[in-house]
Amino acid sequence: MPLNDAIRSANKADPKLANAWKNKSGRELSVAELLSMPESEYMNEKQLEFFRSILEQQKNDLLMNAGETTEHLREDTTIVPDPADRATIEEEHALELRTRDRERKLLKKISQALASIESGDYGYCDETGEPIGLGRLLARPTATLSLEAQQRRELKQKLFGD
Repeated sequence: MPLNDAIRSANKADPKLANAWKNKSGRELSVAELLSMPESEYMNEKQLEFFRSILEQQKNDLLMNAGETTEHLREDTTIVPDPADRATIEEEHALELRTRDRERKLLKKISQALASIESGDYGYCDETGEPIGLGRLLARPTATLSLEAQQRRELKQKLFGD
């Protein structure tokens, strides 16, 4: 994937990635700098710190959203006299709870990704042990499979079910 295409797809996946991320030394590492690093330096300390920052920011955002949901759900809906309005509010709450459930599952994946950074396994496919690739990790920082391995898994699921 050419460098510009990878940057564009990363920015589409998460507009925050258009901004640079600070590493421990305080110097910012941009997506372009990350992608321009040679393959021989795959998952070096700067890259790991870059992805750690992304994952920690996502984790903080999700935890903040969960707190907002708790406050929102505490609002008293019994004072709404119109049954249609009450039903609308209850449906909105149900939708919000489904969204938070998905985010809860994502939090678990983020925690696993942060643990794999600490153990030195981050960025490598769980099935093949090959590098996942920076472009894929920018689009989905919690990815555990290379693109080819993920496609094989999805094809198996489609053919054989769960």
